[in-house]
Amino acid sequence: MEREFQSHTFEPIFDGNSKILILGTFPSVKSRENNFYYGHPQNRFWSVLAEILGTEIPKSIPEKRQMLLENNIAIWDVVGSCEISNSADTSIKNVVPNDLSVIFENADIKTVYANGKTAEKLYNKYLLKQTGKEITALPSTSPANATFSKERLIKAWKIIKEDLEK
Repeated sequence: MEREFQSHTFEPIFDGNSKILILGTFPSVKSRENNFYYGHPQNRFWSVLAEILGTEIPKSIPEKRQMLLENNIAIWDVVGSCEISNSADTSIKNVVPNDLSVIFENADIKTVYANGKTAEKLYNKYLLKQTGKEITALPSTSPANATFSKERLIKAWKIIKEDLEK
């Protein structure tokens, strides 16, 4: 497959109350089309997060944004631009990382989580020195991660709820 140069086109979600930052790698084709995070209908991000937070699954972008901010959760992606083939994280090359200082300078982020091993790897390579914050990898909510059932994802992602309650 041929890689195409793509740039991240939407802003991070956070406010001054954000305590936890969840980082993905780079928006999928569907997310880029929807101009918002985790836009593929089979991505389990929103349903897993809703389950661990004890809320309804948000449907609209305003509802998703509200769920994150009401629960002191920030989200963004590690990669600001790159060459990528469709939505395949494994194809990412020539990375230009996002500048996370906009979040860290305006919110008291206690913990950083990666949505998947690739996000963790890219964060450690490109952003760890900038932020000085270690990252904890959680299993990817992507439909490509078929080895994890929704139930297993919920069990692993519950650490976020535990962190928020500290």
